[in-house]
Amino acid sequence: MAHEIIVGVAGGIAAFKTAGLVSTLVQEGWGVSVVMTAAATKFVGPDTFAALTGRPVATQVFAAHWPLGAHIELAQQAELICVAPATAHCLAQAARGLAGDLLSTLLLSFSGPILMAPAMNTEMWQKPAVARNVEQLRQDGVQLIGPQTGWLSCREVGEGRMAEPAEIQAAIEQTLAAAGKQQPDA
Repeated sequence: MAHEIIVGVAGGIAAFKTAGLVSTLVQEGWGVSVVMTAAATKFVGPDTFAALTGRPVATQVFAAHWPLGAHIELAQQAELICVAPATAHCLAQAARGLAGDLLSTLLLSFSGPILMAPAMNTEMWQKPAVARNVEQLRQDGVQLIGPQTGWLSCREVGEGRMAEPAEIQAAIEQTLAAAGKQQPDA
């Protein structure tokens, strides 16, 4: 049986790497639904993820595909949520329990494992406010993947680069395995 997961995409340039992650998961037999913030659609269009998954992309709480609300229906179907990239704004909303858009509302509605792959420039990553939010998320049981040190879109090298898709996929698989759920058959 194929796994059903949600990939949340927040508004960062690393969203292009998330398209590769989604493509690989789908090719390996995973059921993937994508939820995008408005800012994320400025980096990668929803049509890209719709083409990769064969499913509508959720960008609003209420839409024709989800009459009860995407945050409720998607949360009921998924085994796991992975947010990649998880921007400073996304981390802050999740740490504070804010529900200002579909992705943050979905995170509050979901009772399963949540993984987040932070991505931002080094100065943002090193801010005490971001560190507090990260610590709160960890205390709340959210698993963070990365970030890595490397070339950033601000044309500098530093910590804040989103983990590579293979590392994110491995974390997803490990989390589901720990929950006693096997990988889908390819």
